[in-house]
Amino acid sequence: MNDNVKPTQTIAHATPETAKPAAGRRAFFSYLDLGVTDASNGAMRAQVTKASQGMGKPTGWHYHVCDQQLVYMLKGWVDLEFEDGRKIRLNAGDSLMIPGGTRHNETGTADELELLEISVPAKMDTVPCDPPAGMS
Repeated sequence: MNDNVKPTQTIAHATPETAKPAAGRRAFFSYLDLGVTDASNGAMRAQVTKASQGMGKPTGWHYHVCDQQLVYMLKGWVDLEFEDGRKIRLNAGDSLMIPGGTRHNETGTADELELLEISVPAKMDTVPCDPPAGMS
């Protein structure tokens, strides 16, 4: 190993006590940053999303500018619909990988939920869009 080369990434370790509150895409969720963005120099983001009340109404059709995002449900459920007509209820213990640019809509959630979301790269923009043909 060359001692003159600095690693481009470091270890990220978070506990419930050390995870930091973070800004997120939805006002009705709270977010905890697990320190992965800084440790990976922006190559990946990992955060825990929590809610203590249901969404109330769908998020609206949108897509994310990223390579992919992975969602792992820890508690509760979320309903999603996708541009190919697929409808999925993601329950506790389920995972879902969504390729970047895939149009989708979150249509409902459990009153209480908790999920782990990972995105590659860390920067993941959300772009509102029209629903696919034949969908509202």
